[in-house]
Amino acid sequence: MRRSGKVSLIVIAVLALVLALALVGYRSDIRQARAAVEGAPVAATSAGPIEYSEAGRGMPVLSIHGAGGGWDQGLANVVDVFDAGFRVIAPSRFGYLGTPLPDDTSVSAQADAHAALLSALAVDRAVVVGVSAGARSALELALRHPDRVSALILIVPGTYAPDSPVAIEDSRGSALAFRLVNAGADFTWWAVEKIAPSTLVRFLGVEPALLDTASPEERDAVLDVVRNVQPLSRRVAGINLDSKPDAARPPLERIAVPALIVTARDDLFNTLPAAEFAADMIPGAELVAYDTGGHLLVGHGEALRRLVREFLARAGIAAESVGGGGAGG
Repeated sequence: MRRSGKVSLIVIAVLALVLALALVGYRSDIRQARAAVEGAPVAATSAGPIEYSEAGRGMPVLSIHGAGGGWDQGLANVVDVFDAGFRVIAPSRFGYLGTPLPDDTSVSAQADAHAALLSALAVDRAVVVGVSAGARSALELALRHPDRVSALILIVPGTYAPDSPVAIEDSRGSALAFRLVNAGADFTWWAVEKIAPSTLVRFLGVEPALLDTASPEERDAVLDVVRNVQPLSRRVAGINLDSKPDAARPPLERIAVPALIVTARDDLFNTLPAAEFAADMIPGAELVAYDTGGHLLVGHGEALRRLVREFLARAGIAAESVGGGGAGG
């Protein structure tokens, strides 16, 4: 009994030490995550306060982030797509980071807020990029404010599909991650990231096996997306808003700007039917569906860059010749 008691004390001491070290690591990481999203400007617009960030100079690009994002994700989504000659404007949508939830959180109100931000920044028209759940308000912006949109690019669009809606992949791991998101649990997300990152990779719409054949740079980029959901607690209001299904059919046939739609057939969020529907309904829209890549289009960074440049060239839109850095600067 005495030996058993000593063993139990040793086990308890080891567990306490492991927990203490975990808390130290978590506090360090969450401080860095919170610091990384501090200090972005907030525009006083006719639609209320809108947080945003900018990078580069030249042709305006409005980058609308997806679920789990904010202005930081908006910049990251296009950093490898637009470089010198483009001015990327990345707002935080309703409920993300420093943009509050207004009384009216509809997609129409969010589209009006995008237009209001462009007005506040004295931007007449922009190339509009909507990624994942951000594609909803990108489409609505093109419908409600067509004069503000020079071209529309939808990437893995989380938009309306009549027969096979966009949805979170059905697995126990994804169900667990969804509960963590709804709880806004920073520590628990951090712990799962450290212990079982593949669970969160799958929750973000990517088959973890894709990372086995990805380059080290591509693998790091995916894990950066997982990590940069933090601080989750500052994004949870927007995520919960984005979790509501897109059940209303938008009148996409009224969109009159050049449109490019890109997705992957193995996207675990099932965005292919929505992409195909949008491409069928928007006059003249171009659709590209990669066979693999998941929701983050793993392995297609350079191809996407070329695709967008060629699309803009066909639309008669070119980067402006200005000095200075590009969208990553």
